[in-house]
Amino acid sequence: MTRRQNNPAPIHNRRRPIRLIQPRHSHQPTPASQAKIPSYSLSNPRMAPLTDPIHLTKIPLTPRNRLNLSALYTIPGKLKTMIPSFSSVLPNSLPESLLESLPEPIRLVAVDMDGTLLPDFSTVVSPRNQQALKAAQQAGIVVAIATGRRQAFTAPLLQDVGLRADTPMITSNGAVTRNFAGDRIDFEHLHPSIARELCSVLHGVGLLVFTLDKSGAPDLLVENITAAHGRLARWVDANRHAIQEVTPLASALTDSVELIQGMAAGTIAEMEEAQRLLSISPLADQFDVIRTAYPGHDLTILDLLPKGVSKSFALARLARRLGIPQAQTMAIGDNWNDESMLDWAGVGVLMGNATEELRDLAPGRGWLVGPTNCQDGVAQMLELAIATLDSARV
Repeated sequence: MTRRQNNPAPIHNRRRPIRLIQPRHSHQPTPASQAKIPSYSLSNPRMAPLTDPIHLTKIPLTPRNRLNLSALYTIPGKLKTMIPSFSSVLPNSLPESLLESLPEPIRLVAVDMDGTLLPDFSTVVSPRNQQALKAAQQAGIVVAIATGRRQAFTAPLLQDVGLRADTPMITSNGAVTRNFAGDRIDFEHLHPSIARELCSVLHGVGLLVFTLDKSGAPDLLVENITAAHGRLARWVDANRHAIQEVTPLASALTDSVELIQGMAAGTIAEMEEAQRLLSISPLADQFDVIRTAYPGHDLTILDLLPKGVSKSFALARLARRLGIPQAQTMAIGDNWNDESMLDWAGVGVLMGNATEELRDLAPGRGWLVGPTNCQDGVAQMLELAIATLDSARV
């Protein structure tokens, strides 16, 4: 169980969830008889980032744009999670009441990697998850991978799954979106002047890494590799070919450098101190911090991103490019860096293996709590998404 701390709240928790304003008519459910099954294409992979501003706000939670969980699974005075309901059904069946509760067919699904698509202690996608990913694409659903990993650390894990070359891949917690062919669809850069300030603020606190926007190695800048211990040391070993050690780190962050993001990592205690220091930085309002926690390993990762960037930011922009309404999207994740994405999507699904602290948030945030990553939870939710399209065709 993750214990609540008395230290200042995580930086990302002090900001409102990001939600895309939709035209008034987009909040109305599409009648099944009028639902269109998409054939999507990002056929212009070299397209520049959107230059017109996207105005973001929070959309009120209503029965029209969110599942009515309390009507589905309730016991006196308490909301029951969906884990028992899913684990008790046959492998290829889903509760009819769940399907009937969805107001719109699902046309876009964003899937997190670690702790969601990948099972514990493995970097291999399970056969059932592989089959469901491909079946969803064949049904006309846009499947997007959404991960905190950078592209070079994500693509090799998915190369044998059999997904289409134009499958969107949101990486670095929303800073860059590419397709599986490696073509860049969208991006936001962290300004080097902010990165230099981050070096000053976080000097001596955990491990600080900056990711460069370049196709070849080295694309990671680190000042002191010896600061990496435990699981961080294993991460360094796995990425050693991509790491350039620079002392002082700020000297490599000239204005001409294209940066995707920074990453601070260390023990829970170290990153609590890092969050405190970041919150009082003179440039605190010019970047965002997204936390990913692994309490069982005493590890916290703080992604230092361009202002406004998150998985929900990238998912909203992708949906807009594809012409898919927010109500027809689903997001599946298990950790704090998925929080905004679960909030933004028409259907947010928190994995059953998420921390108790996150699961406690689910009822108030309107998230489904699904099966665990070791129960092929992604496959079960993709099967649900496919079923919504089948219902729309009737």
